[in-house]
Amino acid sequence: MTTGAPFAKMNGLGNEIIVADMRGRADRVSPAAAKALAADPATKFDQIMAIHDPRMAGTANFVEIINSDGTPAQACGNGMRCVVQALAAETGQKVFTFQTVAGILNARENDDGTISVDMGEPRFGWQDIPLAEEFRDTRMIELQIGPIDAPVLHSPSVVSMGNPHAIFWVDEDVWSHDLDRFGPLLENHPIFPERANITIARVTAPDAVTIRTWERGAGLTRACGSAACATAVAAARTRRTGREVTITVPGGPLAIEWRDDNHVVMTGPAEWEFSGTFDPATGAWARDVEGVA
Repeated sequence: MTTGAPFAKMNGLGNEIIVADMRGRADRVSPAAAKALAADPATKFDQIMAIHDPRMAGTANFVEIINSDGTPAQACGNGMRCVVQALAAETGQKVFTFQTVAGILNARENDDGTISVDMGEPRFGWQDIPLAEEFRDTRMIELQIGPIDAPVLHSPSVVSMGNPHAIFWVDEDVWSHDLDRFGPLLENHPIFPERANITIARVTAPDAVTIRTWERGAGLTRACGSAACATAVAAARTRRTGREVTITVPGGPLAIEWRDDNHVVMTGPAEWEFSGTFDPATGAWARDVEGVA
C-alpha cells in the first residue's frame, strides 16, 4: 500500500467534502480511489479537494478538485471554504491564495468563523460556458424539458463560474420538481459539450433566492457554492435581484456579492467531521484515533 495521505472529512452547508493533504507527494488521487471513497457510507462525498504543493509563485497551494464519479471539476466554492478552514486551523493563517485549473482564487477566514472565497469573474459568452451552438444572449437560451406546449422547465440562464451552469427559474417551490430525474438528462444535454450543473431557482425577495442543484459529476447535493454564485449573477443580470443576495441551498444560506470589479464573493461556514489517512491509489482508508494527530 502506498504511504497514506492525511485527509479530513468536512462539509460546507451539507456539501460533503474530503480535504486530502497531498503536499510533499508526487502522486495524485486516482479516479479509482475517488470512486471507492464515494461508495463507502462513512467517506461518501461530493468533491475531493486535493491540496498539492504550489505550482505558481505567490500561491499557497495548487488545489485539484475531483467529483464523486472520479472526474475532474474546475470549481467548488463549498470545498474551498473547507480547505481554508483546515489550513487556517493548521497554520493560524487567515488569508490564502490558491491556484486551481479554473484560475487563481483568494480566500480568507473571517473573525466570526465564516469563510469568504473570491470565486473570480463570471463568463457569459456562449463559447466560454461552453455551449454547442451560438446564443447571443445567454441570460435566456432555448432549452426545455417536457412537452413543447407545456414544458416543465424552460429558458434557463447560463453562465460559467469556471464550470458551466444552467439556471431554470420557477415560480413554485423548488422541491416540486423531480430534479433527480431531470438532472441527469439536462446535465448531459447535447447543448452542453462539457456537461453542466443544473439549478432550479425561485426568487423569494429582491435579495433572496432559493435553489436546488444537480451537480455535474456528483448528482443532487445539499449545497453547491459555484451554483449559488452562478444563480446570484444570473438573477442580477435578469434584474430579478440586486448584486448582493442570500442564496438558500438545502443545507442553509450563503451570502453572495457580485462586486463592481466583476468578482463574485461567496461567504458561508465549513464544518469538520473527522480525519484519517487514505491510499490515493486505491481509496483504502483508516480513521484517526480521536485525540491523536
